[in-house]
Amino acid sequence: MHSPQVIEHYEHPRNVGTIVDADGVGIVGAPASGEMMKLTIKVSQERVVDAKFKAFGCPTAIAASSLITELIKDRTIQEALKVTNQQVNEALGGLPPDKARYAELAEKVLKTAIYNYISHLNEEGESK
Repeated sequence: MHSPQVIEHYEHPRNVGTIVDADGVGIVGAPASGEMMKLTIKVSQERVVDAKFKAFGCPTAIAASSLITELIKDRTIQEALKVTNQQVNEALGGLPPDKARYAELAEKVLKTAIYNYISHLNEEGESK
């Protein structure tokens, strides 16, 4: 049984899509495994100004991906890095143990996108 929060984000996902000129991209999982999340972020003045996701998987995977975009928008990079899978889990109404991995994947895809953004900053700094 899914929580009302999971159902809401599944039936009305927020921020679906891909940011074409994204500053950071994170991908976790694989379609072959039955679950995949992709997160793209746009950053301005060290603040996440936009976030979009694509997800392949069950309703909980889609809900967690949708929620993570809402949790990080308008936060600084440092604030976004502090978002945890426990916060995702709680915001989705407390996931059952067999679905908790989706909150973990949401945290992982977020951190992957942010580290991708940071790595681009480091590359640009070295080329100057």
